[in-house]
Amino acid sequence: MTISTGAQTTDASLSKAQLAHQWIRERITDGSFSPGYRLVLGQIARELGVSTVPVREAIRLLEAEGLVTFERNIGAQVAMLDATEYVYTMQTLGLVEGYATALSAPLMDADTLERARLINAEMADCLDHFDPVSFTRLNRDFHSALFEACPNAHVLDLVHRGWSRLGTLRESTFSFVPGRAQESVAEHAALLDLIENGADPLQVELAARNHRLGTLDAFLARQHPAAAASAAAPAPAPAPA
Repeated sequence: MTISTGAQTTDASLSKAQLAHQWIRERITDGSFSPGYRLVLGQIARELGVSTVPVREAIRLLEAEGLVTFERNIGAQVAMLDATEYVYTMQTLGLVEGYATALSAPLMDADTLERARLINAEMADCLDHFDPVSFTRLNRDFHSALFEACPNAHVLDLVHRGWSRLGTLRESTFSFVPGRAQESVAEHAALLDLIENGADPLQVELAARNHRLGTLDAFLARQHPAAAASAAAPAPAPAPA
């Protein structure tokens, strides 16, 4: 089909730019394009079967989102991790996801819990041939199974925003602190045990929160050992009734 009008040309160009934007963004999010990866316009255009014009527009959008940086004599490349944003996101997600999991726990059926256990078993199998990208995907699936039944739509929206923000940051902590992966699997199993046994909601909330903060603690210990304990200290256990 020939595009003859100026408006039609603009619409087609935007459509291709959106396609390129989505294609590049997905690869940044899933780790295929790691921090520092050079985004070569011609190469991406050939991959998508478009000209470099929509690819250039897509890269400008990604730069505005903070996912891409542009440097003279280097060109466009995937932005490096913003450690401060990662810390703030993990701290916030620990709070809202812990609460969402506690609200969701009484509503989980046996099938959901079994699905979560199967996902965690698959994560355990990954430990012997560790792939941080696959492990991170499974980790997301596991936690989704635990919080998606949350009846509070506002809290659930905050959880989704937090996970989306983590995807935007493109950071898999497991890629450089793989020892945390084994701890994470064990903590998943303990959290499932609490839910299955009908534990007090506060106990479930704190277990889910401290699990998230444990991953943050591993990140901080790698980045700034002296600050790790104070910045990601786990929440206290509830006092006995």
